[in-house]
Parts: sequence; structure tokens; C-alpha cells
Amino acid sequence: MRVLVTGATSLLGESVAERLRARGDVVRTFQRSQGPPGFDQFLGDVADPAAVTSAMAGVDAVIHIAARVGVTGSWDEFEKSNIDGTANLLAAARAEQVGRFVHISSPSVAHHGEPLVGAGAGPADPDKARGHYARSKAHAELLALRDSSESFPVLVLRPHLIWGPGDTQLIGRIVSRAREGRLATVGSGAALIDTTYISNATDAVVAGLDKAPELEGRVLVVTNGQPRPVSELIERIVRAAGLEPPAVKVPYRVARIGGLAVEKMWDRVEREDDPPMTSFLAEQLATAHWFDQRETRQALAWEPAVTLEEGFTRLEEWFAQRT
Repeated sequence: MRVLVTGATSLLGESVAERLRARGDVVRTFQRSQGPPGFDQFLGDVADPAAVTSAMAGVDAVIHIAARVGVTGSWDEFEKSNIDGTANLLAAARAEQVGRFVHISSPSVAHHGEPLVGAGAGPADPDKARGHYARSKAHAELLALRDSSESFPVLVLRPHLIWGPGDTQLIGRIVSRAREGRLATVGSGAALIDTTYISNATDAVVAGLDKAPELEGRVLVVTNGQPRPVSELIERIVRAAGLEPPAVKVPYRVARIGGLAVEKMWDRVEREDDPPMTSFLAEQLATAHWFDQRETRQALAWEPAVTLEEGFTRLEEWFAQRT
């Protein structure tokens, strides 16, 4: 297939593009800055309809990964990238008569602050989603599902907490805070959380591309299916980097209230760096969120090939090579 991959500078985007090329697909990437070498690259912003139309010309399928992520920034910025950008891609794909569209979303679109224990893919709800990122992704997912049809099949995948060597989001932020002495355990640290190793997420996305026509209009959460206490996950990450796990514990209520105060301060002075805590981050660190993977594995005919244990071994080896 001739596949357009948006957001190819991200960990998942680059991995998916590489995997598709390795199996023989013709891959075009679309991102704002120079992406991985060896691809037919289009540089531009998904919020620019003209740039999207140009990148879409002649492709058979789309994997839409590009998004504004993070916990800082105005609503207008998230709306422009995640909602308007998705609408532009959907419109251009329909006009080009693209045969399949895989939209990468997030479990946070259906997380309302309550524990998710063995949950399925609940409906995206912008009114209840927490934070600009989750709300904007919820709106984008609903747009994608609204446009899905037999002639234009859209499959929504929600990978949860993707990580692996080279990850600048989850791994990078945890390790950076640990090195600076700013990492703490929120609450008891016992909340069970699912994560997804990068190659497993990649395999699931490629499987979704292949099966999109028969899974039209479906929403599937993707994880390793190995929930672990958040304190264990953080400890394994920082130890892989050769650091000591956090010794400080902060009660959940204190972290959440403090996070709300910090959010207001960051918004007021328009800071772009990550605040030490936000209310959403406090909820994520103190609330169980893990997912029943039986439907996903059956629908995609996919299973994770890399266990958490193997993933942490690879992460430790990667850090060792960098010292």
C-alpha cells in the first residue's frame, strides 16, 4: 500500500513508518520538522488544509498519529492541532478516496478520574475528559468515527502509555525528574496501570491498518496487558537509567490540589515547560487504569511479542550504551 503516516517524528510514528517500509509498503511521512531519513517526506502542519491536501495525494491509506501532547498550552493550540488537524486529514482522505484510515487516539478520552479496572474502550466524552489534551483528542476521535463508512473505513486505536528506548515522553520525563530530584510517589503507589512497549504498539497499529476495512467504526484499546503498580513501573524505569527510585511520597489529595494551583500559575505566565505536577498527572499516578485486552487481541489477531520484563531489559541496555 501507499501509506501516509502523520507525526513520524514521534516514537510511535517513526517506528510505524519503519515497520511499514520494512514489509514493502510505500511510505510517505507528514510532520512539521525533518523526520526519519529514507521516506517521501512532506513538511507541514496538519492544521494547514493545503499542506494536508498535498501530502494526501495518491495514497491508499492513512495512519494519523500527529497530535499536540503535553500538559501545557492553551485550548486554542490543542484545538488547532488535534481537532482541526484531524478534520483536515479526514476531509482530504475522503476527497482522495483513501481506502482506510487508522486514527490513533488515547484511553484518556474516556477517563473521567474514576478507576478503570479491566475496562473496555468506553465512549469518548469531551465533556468529562480531563485536561486540554484528553478533551481535544476526544473531539477528534468523535470526528473520525462520524466519518467512518464502508467506503471510508476508520479504525480507532488507543495505545496506552507507549514507552521504550528513545522515548522522550514517559521515559524521558520520569528520568529527567529523577535526575533533578523532583520525582515523588503520589499516594500509595499501588494503583495498577497498563503500559505498551513500543514494538507491541507498532505491531498493533500495522495489524489495524491491515484489518481496518473489516473493523470499520471500531474502537480498541491497546496495551501489553500486564498491569503493574505504578511505583513498580517508576522504579524499573529509573533503575534502568542507573538511578535510585523516589523516596518521597506525596498524598494524592495534596498532589491534586497542588497540581491545580500550579496549572493556574503556568497558564497565567504562559510557561511552556512541564510543571512539576498537574491535577491530571496526580490522577494518572494515583488511580488504577488497566484494560481488558481480549477484544483487541481477537479483533486484530495480534498479541504483544515483547513482555514488560524484556522491555525493561532492552531499556537498561539502551541507557548503558549511552553512558
